[in-house]
Amino acid sequence: MASNWIEMRWHWLSVSLRVDRRAPTVVMCLLGLVAVVIVLSTVWGTDTLSLSDATQALFRLSSSNSANQFVVWTLRMPRTLAALLVGMGLGTAGTVLQGLTRNPLAAPGIIGINAGASLAVVLSIVLLPTLPVGGLPLVAFVGSLLMAAAIYMLAWDRLHTSPVRLILIGIGLSLVAAALTSLLLAFGGINRVSLALVWLVGSVYGRNWGHIVALLPWLGVFIPLALVFAQDLNVLSLGEPAARGLGLRIQRSRTVLLLIAAALSGASVATAGTIGFVGLIAPHLARRLVGPAHCELIPTAALLGGLLVLTADWLSRVLFPSVEMPCGILTVGLGVPYFLYLLVRSPTA
Repeated sequence: MASNWIEMRWHWLSVSLRVDRRAPTVVMCLLGLVAVVIVLSTVWGTDTLSLSDATQALFRLSSSNSANQFVVWTLRMPRTLAALLVGMGLGTAGTVLQGLTRNPLAAPGIIGINAGASLAVVLSIVLLPTLPVGGLPLVAFVGSLLMAAAIYMLAWDRLHTSPVRLILIGIGLSLVAAALTSLLLAFGGINRVSLALVWLVGSVYGRNWGHIVALLPWLGVFIPLALVFAQDLNVLSLGEPAARGLGLRIQRSRTVLLLIAAALSGASVATAGTIGFVGLIAPHLARRLVGPAHCELIPTAALLGGLLVLTADWLSRVLFPSVEMPCGILTVGLGVPYFLYLLVRSPTA
């Protein structure tokens, strides 16, 4: 009988890896879908370009129209890449949180991590108008990390964290952060408040290459780091007694994984605002495609998250050409029914 796993060994690195046979095919299909949506997002918008014109503008051919180059390189490409990268960050953060807490309802937007990042960013926008774009991911990381640490400590009950307790505390702290954010918006200057409100709805509209440059280092460091700790997530999924028996340094792993989730969530929120439910949906869809092992789950969830945000942003431009519909509205419209479905199915623990 054929095995469902592929064994991969690198003797010179003293590393071995077992990969689900479905994973390479799924990842290649998702990469293909991402490429298709990137092409559609570049070509099809308020002003639709032909594939030939878009290609010439993309590669800056001498025969291309300068106006087309402006549309492709200044307006659409940064927005498209921002949507892809933000979705990858949120999808990976949600996967890490669900594995860390062994809670299928854990996600940055649900348990309050995004709310902490949002509060920190709005605070900086309203009170620190001179802060450059590149500083927002760091601000959001600090806010998301503080919120994640507060949720985790308050949810700790003797030797474990209760899933329901974690969700309820996260929702409570999220409401507190939302109230403080509203207070800042009520008393801030009108110009800064307007900027913060546009950012809060969750959109990649108006994103430029500066946002991409600020976001890339965070994803380039913390998504690979999540893959490095994928085996720790697999061991944690067995339960704390089994993980301790297997020799896992539980507190160290939890601390690092919490830092990874907070960094990815904070950087994504700093770039695109509060795009909800991507961190919840992407890991569940990935689990159905490649199984529960985090070595395959993390890259699959990252690609699915990027595909979700990328598609939502493209559809918001195509379906509502006369209105700049935030892609966060479409992701929430998809995520709320799925969240209620998971909530009904989840054990009360």
